[in-house]
Amino acid sequence: MRAAAPTSSGDALTDLILTMFRVNNLTLTWGDRLVAPFGLTSARWQVLGAIVFAERPQPVAWLARDLGANRQNVQRIVNDLHAEGLVAFEPNPHHRRANLVVLSEKGQQAYDAAIATYEPRVNVLAEGLTLDEIETAHRVMATLRKRLEDEGGAS
Repeated sequence: MRAAAPTSSGDALTDLILTMFRVNNLTLTWGDRLVAPFGLTSARWQVLGAIVFAERPQPVAWLARDLGANRQNVQRIVNDLHAEGLVAFEPNPHHRRANLVVLSEKGQQAYDAAIATYEPRVNVLAEGLTLDEIETAHRVMATLRKRLEDEGGAS
């Protein structure tokens, strides 16, 4: 028995999803090249960014939640960052075994260097796109993210 055929909106969303897959892969490759001079990868840069943007030091599980990523993958990346002196662990007053992850001075320098390289490049990528187009794309992506999370697609 065949499932219902996609609607016009379903077909358009399928095209968007396929494009998102391609853009995601290209973005990760672009990011890897961008931050390689600082000893980072896109994945490491994402984790550093999650630490920077957190309101306070967080354990790995919370960083993974914020990133929408698998906790074990984030733990592996945090362990690598720790081994390279980019992050440090602090005691968590609320949980003995779940240390808080904080940037070291070296980690802050690597993150700042990556952002300084990123900002002019992202401005070039934004050329020719209106603010309204970017904001509309963001709203669509945010809605898809929320619906997928509600459906149980979050890690």
